[in-house]
This record gives sequence, structure tokens and C-alpha cells, in this order.
Amino acid sequence: MMEWMERIKVLLVDDEEELSLVMAERLQLRGFDAEGVTSGEQALERLLEKAFDVAVIDIKMPGIGGLDLMKEIQKKHPDTKVILFTGHGSGAEEEGQDIEGAVDYLVKPVDIDDLTEKIRLAAEA
Repeated sequence: MMEWMERIKVLLVDDEEELSLVMAERLQLRGFDAEGVTSGEQALERLLEKAFDVAVIDIKMPGIGGLDLMKEIQKKHPDTKVILFTGHGSGAEEEGQDIEGAVDYLVKPVDIDDLTEKIRLAAEA
């Protein structure tokens, strides 16, 4: 691992607690500075405390949904890139939702190698 390089800071947002925390752990093992939260509200609170390079957000969440959260992040934290993901078969494109502004889009179950690659690309963008 390249210690001289600053680790990419990733915020995972998914209302399935196990998913956000397990994915954060798996990203940490791959050298990322990753944290998981379980709501859009928690995500906005964390973003006030710490700057993240990339936010990986589930589209469907109670409270502040993923698309609203993305718009809020773009307004208040324009340096944070957003990657959206959603459960299989409930793709945003099919529902005609506007995912413009996201640097990438994934369908669950998310392959961790896919995700790490997309995070690296987003952070460099």
C-alpha cells in the first residue's frame, strides 16, 4: 500500500445497516478511509464533520432518499463525488428517475472489486 498517498475518503449510505457497515469494513481492508451510515440525515451530519471524496448512496431509503441526498451533497459539498446504487431490478433509469450528477451507478449486489474501481475513478475525476 502506498502510505505517501492520501487515502480516499468514502462515505457509504444505505438503510441496510449490515450492508453499509460491512462494505465500509471491506473498503478499509483495501486501503480506503471508509465509513458507513444508515440514513441520508446521518450522511449530511457526517459531511458537516468531515470532507469525503466519494459518497456511495443507495437510491431507495426512508427519510431523505438517495436522489435528494445527492442533490443536497452537490449543493453543499460540491467536491464530493456521488456513486448511486440500488436493489436489483429497481434501476433508476427504468423508473425514469434523474440520476444526472452521479459519476456512476451500480446495481446490488455490488461487487467489491467493481466498487473499489469505480471509487478510485470517481476520486480522480
